[in-house]
Amino acid sequence: MIYIIMGVSGCGKSSLGLLLSEKFGWPLHEGDDFHPQENTEKMTRGEPLTDQDRVSWLLKLHEVIQRERRSGSDALVVCSSLKRHYRQILLYGSKALASSSSPDQEISPPSSPDVFFLFLHGDYDVIHQRLAARRGHYMKADMLRSQFDVLEPPLKEENGFTVDVGRSITDVAAEVEKHIISLKSSSVMR
Repeated sequence: MIYIIMGVSGCGKSSLGLLLSEKFGWPLHEGDDFHPQENTEKMTRGEPLTDQDRVSWLLKLHEVIQRERRSGSDALVVCSSLKRHYRQILLYGSKALASSSSPDQEISPPSSPDVFFLFLHGDYDVIHQRLAARRGHYMKADMLRSQFDVLEPPLKEENGFTVDVGRSITDVAAEVEKHIISLKSSSVMR
């Protein structure tokens, strides 16, 4: 089972990922670590990334997800995954790129049975305050609006699971833990 912890910058993806990784002993792959230097520099300058900027980053994360799936182990991946197309690239790699550039080509199915998108949803003002208080990160609070503008929350058919981040991180982790346990027990019963 792979959980992709997604949402806008400042919603708590990394903090939750660390907590869940410690709790379950699952490897944690921090998406920020996979950005090419040019992307990091661009965001540091306060420039939002374009779809094209994100492609190589998403393809690297696709490789990580595939490696974890092949190993049969559980893992956590932190990645904003703001658009459905980005999530398709994470699941299907370059096949998703080909289907988006050719309208007559079949589009990939919306989900994979062992990959779940854990969407950390929150109010703009709350997340903006968190970002403004955060130090030492390249993503600045004034770029948050651009992320909310392009955000396409995951649908149920994408194995999306939405959690409100207006609560404490331990409450959020407890809700996710219940979800994971219910999925594990339902897969055992099959």
